This record gives sequence, C-alpha cells and structure tokens, in this order.
Amino acid sequence: MPKGYVCLVLHAHLPYVRHPEDEHFLEEKWLYEAITETYIPLIKVFERLANDGIKFRLTLSLSPTLMTMLTDPLLQDRYIKHLNILRELAAREVVRTRKEQPEVHQCALMYQELFETAYKTFHYEYKNNLLNAFKKFQDEGYLEIITCGATHGYLPLLGIQKQTSYAQIKTALDYYKEIFGRYPEGFWLPECGYNPGDDEILKKFGVKYFFVDTHGILFATPRPKYGTYAPISCPSGVCAFGRDVESSKQVWSANEGYPGDFDYREFYRDIAYDLDFEYIRPYIHPKGIRTDTGIKCYRITGKTEYKQPYIPENAIKKADIHAGNFMFNRERQIEYLARYMDRPPIVVSPYDAELFGHWWFEGPIWLEYLIRKAKFDQNIFDFITPGDYLEMVPNNQPCRPPMCSWGYKGYNEVWLEGSNDWIYRHLHNAVERMTELVIRYPGAKGILRRALNQAARELFLAQASDWAFIMKTGTMVEYAKRRTVDHISRFTKLYHDIKENTIDKDWLEKMEYFDNIFPNIDYEVFNFK
Repeated sequence: MPKGYVCLVLHAHLPYVRHPEDEHFLEEKWLYEAITETYIPLIKVFERLANDGIKFRLTLSLSPTLMTMLTDPLLQDRYIKHLNILRELAAREVVRTRKEQPEVHQCALMYQELFETAYKTFHYEYKNNLLNAFKKFQDEGYLEIITCGATHGYLPLLGIQKQTSYAQIKTALDYYKEIFGRYPEGFWLPECGYNPGDDEILKKFGVKYFFVDTHGILFATPRPKYGTYAPISCPSGVCAFGRDVESSKQVWSANEGYPGDFDYREFYRDIAYDLDFEYIRPYIHPKGIRTDTGIKCYRITGKTEYKQPYIPENAIKKADIHAGNFMFNRERQIEYLARYMDRPPIVVSPYDAELFGHWWFEGPIWLEYLIRKAKFDQNIFDFITPGDYLEMVPNNQPCRPPMCSWGYKGYNEVWLEGSNDWIYRHLHNAVERMTELVIRYPGAKGILRRALNQAARELFLAQASDWAFIMKTGTMVEYAKRRTVDHISRFTKLYHDIKENTIDKDWLEKMEYFDNIFPNIDYEVFNFK
C-alpha cells in the first residue's frame, strides 16, 4: 500500500487556427509542431509502457479546439504535406552532415527517425486521427481524459455574464461526449481561472473535479487543513485540486528546473537560420520567410550565444538522472506529509502538454523514465488520477475557493491589462446580443438556424483566452488582434442580418467553411436560466 500519490496532469491545448485560404499560413504550424514534437512522442511513450506491461495512470486534458483541429480533414492533409517536407529535409541533412558537419550527424539521424516515426504513427497506425490513440489508452485504463472550456475562454472575466460560462462549459462537455461517448470525470478551467459559482454549472453535468493554482486552495474559506495535498469540496460538492509548487517548479522553470540543463536541446537555434538560404529555401515558407523547421542541432550549453553540438546520448542520460531526482523528491515529500494526514496525500503536478517535446525536447523520455522508475525502484507513492482518488477518499473538507488563476500574480492580470483590456467591452456586448437572438428566435429552422449557429461559433472563437494572452506576451500580437476583430465583426454582421432578415447565404456558407468548429453546435446554449 503506497503512503501517498502523485497526480500528473498534462493540459493539451492550442488555439483554433484554420485558414483554408492559405495553405502556408504560418500560425497553422503551431499544430503541426505540437503533433510531431509532443503528441506523437507522448503516444509512443504510452505504447512502450503498455507493451512492457507497466501500468500507469495519467490525467490528460484535451481542449475542444485541439480536438476539433485533430479531426479536421483539411488540417490532417496539410500536416501530412508538412511532414513530407521535413522527411525530405531530414534525409538531405543526414547526407550533408556526414560530410560537412560530422559533429551533428547523430543529431541529423535522430531527426530523420523522429519524422519517419511521426509519419508511420500518424498516417498508418492511427489513420490521421490522433484522438484514436488517446481514446484507446483511456479505454485500456492508462489515461483519464478530461476537457476544458469550448474555446478556452477565460471564465473569471467572461463569466460576469453567467450564460457565457454555461455556454463554454456545456458546449465543451457535449463535444467531448460526441467523441468519447460520455461526459468526463473532470474539467480543466482555462488558465486555471476559477470564478466562484462555476462549479455549480459543472455539477449539472456530473463533473466531479477541477483544478486551481496553489493559492486557490490556500486562500479558500475556511483554510484547508491539508493545504494542496488533499482536494477540497466546494459548496456544490464538486472538488477542487490544487497545484503543488515544489514539483511544478522542478519541471516548469527553465532557470531552476530540469529543462534548463546545459545538455538539453537548445530550442532557439534552428537550422533554418544557420544554413545557406538557397539550400533551406524549399523547406521554409514559400515567400522566403525563415521559419523554424524543428531541426535544432545544438544544446543549451550555457547562458551564452556560443552553442555546442547537441549529443542525444548525453541528453538521454540527463533525463534519466532528472527522472530519478523527481522521484526521490516525491518520495521524501510524501513520506513527510503522510505522518501528519489522516488520508493519503496527493501531490498534483499539472503542466502544459506542449512543454513535453516541443519546448523541452527531452520531456517525453523524462516522463517515461519517471514512470518506469516509480514502478520498479520505490514503493512510497503510486500515480493516480483525481477521479481515482475521489473514489478512494470521497469525503473531503468543505471549502470555497476564491476567484483565482495561474499566471502572473494569479488574479486575472495576464488577461486584463493595458495591452488587451479593450477586447472585453466587445465580447460582453456580443454576448448580450447573442442572448437577445436566442430569446427572440427559439427553435429556429433552416437557414435562420444555420446563421444563429454560426453566430455562436464566431462568438466562441472571439472569446478564446489565447488572443488576450498573446497580446500580453508580445508575440504575434497583430495576428491575435486580427482574430479578435475578425470574429467580432463576423458575429456583428450575422446579428444584423438575422434581425433584418437579410441573411447572405453565400457569405454564410463561406463562414461555415472557414470557421467550422463544433459541427453540431446549438446556439440555444446561450439561453442560461
């Protein structure tokens, strides 16, 4: 019997980016990079563990926007084309480095294997749909898959209109049910943004738990007896699990955590910027824009512009060491906690899934080593999911978390400050108009219903927390602004066309094709009572 448990949570999310009008749209590469570097490597980890008979439990949050993109035939086909370009480039790099750069030849061979494995896994094993893989591992008892808000809308700010929180949550849960056949056990509140009362909405659909950042538990009322090491029960009966600071920092922090180790791959050094332009030109943007290929052949080395070649063997050894260190720290942490608790402590360690493989290239192999070591090298803790823990410990301290989020300062500031505060008056006004349409046109049919459903889609897409986040961080700001403005503009046109009975069928069909998220959406979801 273990003394306690570790709950690993990977939140997989990307904003909805789909541009049929441009086959080479730069931001679509966010998805392709994540598939190649994160989702497929994680799937291969799960496969190897399962094939070796190693039982594990991991919580995976799949956002509805990501699930929609992973099932989109247009994006699936474009990913295959993208991957074929990388396969060709990798093959050329193997030849070139053998003669010109022998110090990175092993690295070139590594990328060739990575891209070939990605192609076989994506195209042949899972028929271009990675949700088939995740569903298989859930059905086999390895994963507990949950979801989050429909378009990752930031509920503490959007939720001043409760119909928004209801619409974001219900649409997400209904879409999850379409894919997995039932509602999920848990829910990832976008950006861990908890708005008091939203748990009542989760309760309506049988959701048992959600996550908050550390201070969401520590500042709950009354103060929880066991801090973040046991869930608390909200007034609704839905439980909140809090993020553990210590285990999070070891993995999150590039300065103090594992990803900053000097033997690990340097993310910010790509061959697209190092090699001769004419050589690399066929493998970057057709307009000649040098964009990352994903082939990065140098290691972090140190806080210096001078970078030494990446040596895969050394990086793998470090991942092994770091997995052992993480396990050791959890053993000591749980041994200590177990002395003072009347129930097994649970250490909740949530991370963005895309950290593993994309930002931290060695993340997936670190995860595999950790699970293997925990299975064979210790008996202090076991891996568990929140749903499993609540079955084992159903009675938890009643508390009410405060409004909170993760991110800078932990209370909204990332999504509400000078760079992005202008969006909310437009979003709130659009919700008022959407609610007006729902009340005015109940049970609509035909083209009117199609227009109302498309208005809901455009509103959802405008509400994505990603746009405010990008504006705050200062990366791709113009794109984020344009996405917000475009969706609000399209919603506004639909609003007026519907009210004036002047629906433009050709334009509506175009928008249905461009912004085709949630094929079975129901506009009446905004009628919250």
